[in-house]
Amino acid sequence: MALEIERKFLVDHTQWNALTKPVPNYLIQGYLHSEPGKTIRVRATNDKGFITIKGKSSSDGLSRSEFEYEIPKKDAVDLLEKFTTKTIEKNRYEITIDGNVWEVDVFEGANAGLIVAEIELESTEQSFTKPDWVREEVTSDFRYFNSALIENPFMNW
Repeated sequence: MALEIERKFLVDHTQWNALTKPVPNYLIQGYLHSEPGKTIRVRATNDKGFITIKGKSSSDGLSRSEFEYEIPKKDAVDLLEKFTTKTIEKNRYEITIDGNVWEVDVFEGANAGLIVAEIELESTEQSFTKPDWVREEVTSDFRYFNSALIENPFMNW
C-alpha cells in the first residue's frame, strides 16, 4: 500500500511575495467522490492529468494511504467537466530546501488569499528545515484539506 506522509503549514504572505520563485504549475482539481476517510480526486496540470485515491488520515493527521496515477490530460479535463460540480484552482510552486521539496499552493477563486506549503516525508519522525516564510502548522486541521476547501472555501471563513 502506498503511504503519504505529509505536513502542511500556512505561509507568511509578505515573506512569500518578496521571494524570487520558480515558474508555477497551474492546477485545477475536483472530486469524483469525497467523504470522511475516502476521496477520489482528478487533477489537470499544465501538461498532465492525474487520478488520486486517498484513504483516512491517521489520528495525528500526518499520514494516509494514497494511490496516484497519471492519466491523459484530456481525460482529466473531461472528468472534471462531466463528473465534478466544483473545482479548486491554484498555482503550485516547488521549492527544494536541504534536499526536501516544498509544494507551495497559492489558491485562486473562492480560496484566493490562502497560501499553504506542504512537505512530503519518508517517515513521521523525519526532520526537515522550515523556511522563514513557513508559519503555523495546519496538518491536522481539516479545514485546510482540499476536499474541505472545495465545500467551504477560504472566502467564507
